[in-house]
Amino acid sequence: MALKKSELYSSLWKSCDELRGGMDATQYKDYVLALLFIKYVSDRYAGVEDALIEVPEGGSFQDIVALKGDKEIGDKINKIIAKLAEANDLTGIIDVANFNDPDKLGKGKEMQDLLSNLVAIFNDPNLNFSKNRADGDDLLGDAYEYLMRNFATQSGKSKGQFYTPAEVSRIIAKVIGVNTAQSQDQTIYDPTCGSGSLLLKAADEAERGLTLTIYGQDKDNATRALAKMNMILHGHPTAEIWQGNTLANPLFIEADGTLKRFDFAVANPHFSVKAWSNGLNPSNDEFKRFDGYGIPPAKNGDYAFFLHVVCSLKSNGKGAIILPHGVLFRGNAEAEIRKNVICKGVIKGIIGLPPNLFYGTGIPACIIVLDRENAGVRQGIFMIDASKGFVKDGNKNRLRDQDIHKIVDVFNRQLEIPKYSRLVPFAEIADPKNDYNLNIPRYIDSQEEEDIQDIEGHLLGGIPKRDVEALGEYWQVYPTLKKKLFAVAERPGYLNLKISIHDVKACIFAYPEFIRYGQEIQVVFEKWQAKHTPLLKAIQPGEHPKDIIYNLSEDLLQAFTGKSLIDKYDVYQHLMTYWVEIMKDDVYILVEDGWKAELKKVFNKNGKFTDYICE
Repeated sequence: MALKKSELYSSLWKSCDELRGGMDATQYKDYVLALLFIKYVSDRYAGVEDALIEVPEGGSFQDIVALKGDKEIGDKINKIIAKLAEANDLTGIIDVANFNDPDKLGKGKEMQDLLSNLVAIFNDPNLNFSKNRADGDDLLGDAYEYLMRNFATQSGKSKGQFYTPAEVSRIIAKVIGVNTAQSQDQTIYDPTCGSGSLLLKAADEAERGLTLTIYGQDKDNATRALAKMNMILHGHPTAEIWQGNTLANPLFIEADGTLKRFDFAVANPHFSVKAWSNGLNPSNDEFKRFDGYGIPPAKNGDYAFFLHVVCSLKSNGKGAIILPHGVLFRGNAEAEIRKNVICKGVIKGIIGLPPNLFYGTGIPACIIVLDRENAGVRQGIFMIDASKGFVKDGNKNRLRDQDIHKIVDVFNRQLEIPKYSRLVPFAEIADPKNDYNLNIPRYIDSQEEEDIQDIEGHLLGGIPKRDVEALGEYWQVYPTLKKKLFAVAERPGYLNLKISIHDVKACIFAYPEFIRYGQEIQVVFEKWQAKHTPLLKAIQPGEHPKDIIYNLSEDLLQAFTGKSLIDKYDVYQHLMTYWVEIMKDDVYILVEDGWKAELKKVFNKNGKFTDYICE
């Protein structure tokens, strides 16, 4: 039977338990991901002719399995990994972790047992990546994503920068227009790629079957190694990922010495880097990245990365960069750069995100969406204040599926929603009272209206008429309910309840208009259910689970569009939560194995066999 994703995640995190204590997450991730990579390529490519990855003799996961209990297991694992690395030009990528380090893994028998236990976890018969037919790399890719998120969480405030939250990556992928790509010759680039999560999410937004040419660079070699492994695990072994300081030494250069230009670019640089100009003379930049814009302040590199991304786009290029909110309103040199950028029209939109989303910092950030193709005709900047749409997840905030979908829908359709989004004309931005300040609250008032206490009502009784009228959306759906509940009071501007306060709820629930509207909503759901139930029962091996949930959820969203008192995104979230917690595993098993039942042994708490159950 196919392996459930939840079981895979549990197995992988169990492997991390073996390593905790001797090192922190930034170190043990290198061991776990190295073994995951070797296990994957061995299952996938060992013995396969003309494979993307060569698994040489003496360089496979099975060679590592044979070492369990060996007194020299650490040193021999290093040599096996070195063989695989040398055969595929991956030296410095998959051999970063030293499996023979007594300071981290213990000495003698301690190291021998720890590594033997670790290898045994990865040697689980269910953990076989050669058998995954349906979206094969998704199983592994999602597992990698799971590990990276947990490593970032474990790493603490200062060491989570290698990972961009998947939810933010999904937004960027969908708002820069990667889905419009027409050819695999089109390119996508991330100058600060970290582990490659943002770059991959963006590249994967292209239509199925179309693979963009991927380029990435990162200053840290260990992080670059993560990105290269990530690319291979996600089916992009030809992606060019290089190590180096992007600002001082960009490595993607044309023959004439100019910066290489890309169709799409994404970036999540470290915020407010102080030493950004090390190795660079900004006033005489050979790549002319600051010409016509201005030089960023000496101790804040936010706009240096921003301008690098702008200058790395083709004349019709699209991109996005994640930066702290300060870039929208800070003064002095940054104010001048901001004015010049706005006047050139390269900013298509700004999406304000909730605070505490990122692992390296708790401050709020924004996505600045770039579009050079339409810069000459742009009339304004589309802004979204999405700062209030999130859920608490441990000590961090996290965007829900509904938050992501709403942001993407509103941005791509340029929908103006009170207190959430609007197209801000350049004339308003340039007005002296704003002076090219892009701070979102200047243009979108997202504050909830204060609950005004009516002192006269408190003292003399009665319900303020304005409070009742404020429920206008309800009276549109239940037009006669207001007369059922309220009567005009003797004092002007006040109403009285016609029934006991204790009977209000029962009265509403039994009211014909309330019952009728509930039935209408039930019919909407049942129509959606009737449409998709036969399709779910007909799931066959080889189908794509992501297509299944996409069709289900988008149709549900459409079914509830325009329904009063119902937030379609709330309904959508109920389905997506159910998908993640329950349905997803089952669908993946169905597309792997089809509809079949298997007997599973049941053991009591003493480990004694008691019965069979059917799964």
